[in-house]
Amino acid sequence: MKRDEKMEKKKMLTGLQPTGVITLGNYIGAIKQMVDYQEKYDSIIFIADMHAITIPQDPETLANNIRQLIALYIACGIDPKKNTIFLQSENPYHANISWMLECNTYFGELSRMTQFKDKSKKNANFSAGLFTYPVLMASDILAYDVDYVPVGIDQKQHVEIARDIAIRFNKKYGETFKVPEPLIRAEGTKIMDLQSPDKKMSKSSENQKGVIRLLDDTAVIRKKIMSATTDSMGKINFDIENQPGISNLINIYVSLSGMSKEDVVEKFAESNYGTFKTAVADLVVEEIEKIQKRYNDLINSEELDRILDVGIEKALKTSREKYELMKQKIGLRR
Repeated sequence: MKRDEKMEKKKMLTGLQPTGVITLGNYIGAIKQMVDYQEKYDSIIFIADMHAITIPQDPETLANNIRQLIALYIACGIDPKKNTIFLQSENPYHANISWMLECNTYFGELSRMTQFKDKSKKNANFSAGLFTYPVLMASDILAYDVDYVPVGIDQKQHVEIARDIAIRFNKKYGETFKVPEPLIRAEGTKIMDLQSPDKKMSKSSENQKGVIRLLDDTAVIRKKIMSATTDSMGKINFDIENQPGISNLINIYVSLSGMSKEDVVEKFAESNYGTFKTAVADLVVEEIEKIQKRYNDLINSEELDRILDVGIEKALKTSREKYELMKQKIGLRR
């Protein structure tokens, strides 16, 4: 290869659970990192809607969540021109590949999966899908010969079992799959609950006053920030141990402004908490208004459907080739 030729980008795959809710913490801590990844990698992003039904779901809620999630991620900066975006359930090869992989996966492997053990304890009547979904996850990954799967440390086990299955299949039937590597996400800035700044901002928080959702009314967002828990020191200072509330607001301001913590502290050195909260609220509302405008343009548009149509067409071509290769190797042929 000539030095002036562009190096081929490594391929990355990310699956998104259609929960329908994205918080400011998700946006700052994870989605902004995905926006950075799309510049570096050949990125595949799919909505893992088949994984969602391993536990009971209301059909209408699930359908709404799927479309809402895609629109929100694109509104947050995920570029359809830089990513292959599709719905898992629109690609039948994922499930077909999964069955062939299930027949090459051991019961003991699946029974040792940490998330299965945790979730099955909470519900004795768990589905078979909850037990076998790591194999479907492996098929999601292996169908596209990806190099990397970005995961949090708690999901690393799922990439490891995908690697084990791929290596076993390759040894048994000949070279078929690229063996992927987990890309452990460097934890982005952790945004804490506005009311309980010792806890991470979570959509399932008991006190919703501490959680900012990207689709919240902007007046509600302002109110939540203005009522955020602080302290009695009265000084804008980054000190997580002694001033966790103010430190959390500084983190939010830093993440959305691009300024350093030191510069933010210096800028508001003479300000009271009310003034600083107002500045944080202004910045958050400005950012979220841009996201909401793009989201509202997308959510019921033909543009969103065109994006998914283009994505599934590309995904079907690649996964079909892998499926046919597996069939031939296994002996599923006339």
